[in-house]
Amino acid sequence: MTPDAPGRAPRVLIADDQTLIRTGFRLILTARGIEVAGEAADGAQAVAAVRELRPDVVLMDIRMPVMDGLEATRRILAEAPGCRVLMLTTFDLDRYVYTALSLGAAGFLLKDVTPEHLAAAVRLVGTGDALLAPQITRRLVERYAAEADRTGTALPADLAALTPREREVLTLMGRGLSNTELAAELTLSEATVKSHVARIFAKLGLRDRAQAVVIAYETGLVRPGAR
Repeated sequence: MTPDAPGRAPRVLIADDQTLIRTGFRLILTARGIEVAGEAADGAQAVAAVRELRPDVVLMDIRMPVMDGLEATRRILAEAPGCRVLMLTTFDLDRYVYTALSLGAAGFLLKDVTPEHLAAAVRLVGTGDALLAPQITRRLVERYAAEADRTGTALPADLAALTPREREVLTLMGRGLSNTELAAELTLSEATVKSHVARIFAKLGLRDRAQAVVIAYETGLVRPGAR
């Protein structure tokens, strides 16, 4: 297999209770020049491993014994806010994936992901970006945002802190537009769009675009089916 493009690759922790999954992902990543710092077979081990190894990215299974991936993610992001968590799941439209995004996970991957996509996803979130497959993420958020609001798991957000332009940017982000598409839609430079996005994150206490999409739906800025 051919290594990915040069540049400092993120150090990765693989947390999954299936040995075959961990072994397969380790082989895929190391073959592409990405260091696997360690492995964990449950959520409690993952939390301990992050404390010890300080990885850049954690590949986190949702359903694990002892401590599930959601609680492990919550603890990891509270203790190591610079760490990026990618959730591993067998079903994309899953309420647990939605909760993980609300908690601050940078995205999610299906366990049958291709080797190329796995390596690219790890490198992407390692740079601080969020992994969003717009169509899947949109369907996921549309399905569970209303339910999350009823069950009290919605992220707090004071939209009054945003300027009208920032609310407009957040709405379009919720609809899945990239920075390039936002710039074209609003007739702004990409640099200006990035500044708006950064201010939105700071004002609302968001980690990345994944949480911004969740917020846009949970606060009603974007409604299911909106274009």
